[in-house]
Amino acid sequence: MKIAIVNDMPMAVEALRRALAFEPAHQVIWVATNGREAVQKAAEQTPDLILMDLIMPVMDGVEATRRIMAETPCAIVIVTVDRQQNVHRVFEAMGHGALDVVDTPSLGAGNAQEAAAPLLRKIMNIGWLIGDKGHRERPAPSPLRGSASAKRLIAIGSSAGGPAALEVLLKGLPKDFSAAIVLVQHVDQVFAAGMAEWLGSASGLNVRLAQEGETPQSGTVLLAGTNHHIRLLKNGTLAYTAEPVNEIYRPSIDVFFESVANHWNGDAVGVLLTGMGRDGAQGLKLMRQQGYLTIAQDQQSSAVYGMPKAAAAIDAAMEIRPLEKIAPRLLEIFPK
Repeated sequence: MKIAIVNDMPMAVEALRRALAFEPAHQVIWVATNGREAVQKAAEQTPDLILMDLIMPVMDGVEATRRIMAETPCAIVIVTVDRQQNVHRVFEAMGHGALDVVDTPSLGAGNAQEAAAPLLRKIMNIGWLIGDKGHRERPAPSPLRGSASAKRLIAIGSSAGGPAALEVLLKGLPKDFSAAIVLVQHVDQVFAAGMAEWLGSASGLNVRLAQEGETPQSGTVLLAGTNHHIRLLKNGTLAYTAEPVNEIYRPSIDVFFESVANHWNGDAVGVLLTGMGRDGAQGLKLMRQQGYLTIAQDQQSSAVYGMPKAAAAIDAAMEIRPLEKIAPRLLEIFPK
């Protein structure tokens, strides 16, 4: 994979180079020390992946990500040494299309290969996404239904560009919205709590991480909060599971949508937002086949028109709407 590094700290650049050296197939094709230089170099030689720092002189990583995704789009991973200090910037960059975020590998004492593993794992996953090798047909599960205490559910899936899209959607809903909401966003578990806090602060809604064994309830927005998949069980409660272990998308939107189609016995709507790849398309189609309304974000308002496009291609979405029209539609379906 052809990789670019954008970072103004020589030690961080060296740490990334050493981490990438553990995988001979990775080639660093250029290094930029600020966002403006990165935008220029990406236009001249677009890499497969950019490892983007957040805090830099001249132009920061958020604005550089926005510019690159608008002008010469490619996969971008945010690399930061202090995720807690930069949590809002991280999700702003993801709103512009950055796919993921990871800590800068350490150059300190210890097992260097072990320190590089989280970064290399994310790069491997993104390689699958870029090559579209992660898509696998699933057998349609049997349409079993169980009981659930809440009768209205909004199941939302998103990936690249998702944080900003979720902010827009949630801002359009009142605090006393009558349906329970469960969000599945492709984000590493170390950033999930920060994302829930950020979405809650931005939207004014009660957003928190979904807990094992709880039941979705109106007035609460639950975000999948681990690197395992989240499912709705027959008794209407939520559970985390490592299965399927070979699923590249973690947490998988397909896994959650399929569980809703199988086990939810009230009214539900499936919503698939911006993202790279195909995750969520098959699950959304199963929800439609089970009689639930399904909505996909349109191309013009998507930061990355991958997942919604895949859903549209297999006729999984009953409605295709601009992002700003989705919340009003949900209020039409589930009024007070």
